[in-house]
Amino acid sequence: MNHLEQFREIETFIFDVDGVLTDSLVLVLEDGSLLRQMSIRDGYAIKQAVIEGYNVCIITGGKSEGVRKRLEGLGVEPIYTGVEDKLKVYDKYIKDNNLNEEAILYMGDDVPDYAVMRRVGLPTCPRDAAPEMFELAKYVSPYDGGKGCVRDVIEKVLRLNDQWM
Repeated sequence: MNHLEQFREIETFIFDVDGVLTDSLVLVLEDGSLLRQMSIRDGYAIKQAVIEGYNVCIITGGKSEGVRKRLEGLGVEPIYTGVEDKLKVYDKYIKDNNLNEEAILYMGDDVPDYAVMRRVGLPTCPRDAAPEMFELAKYVSPYDGGKGCVRDVIEKVLRLNDQWM
């Protein structure tokens, strides 16, 4: 099966946050809080995936309440934050929702995503991911984290299934 056909079969999207939905930079304020920026275009695509009935899940090591609120506003659920063992959370999520791993697209950018990426049907990463991710990714987005890579993969799935626009 070629890569485009794999996109057609996707039913579930799982994304990391830092380095995927955001660039890999954080602005550290004097009070210790961290600021991140997210792409409006990625948000639009996420919302469209939710509207079209796709499962959209977030598994992140970060704990930003602002990120949680933004993603909840787009209709994303569940949102797992502060996760140290992403594979354990992933296993529970797929078991609780009776999901087919071959129909899952996961996008990660760094070593904490490696174990989950080994399990899903379509492991993907942004163009500026850590080198280890390129070994596993069946698709590397031509966009950087926080700069449209999420929209890129969602749009492919929706277009192939005549659900875009």
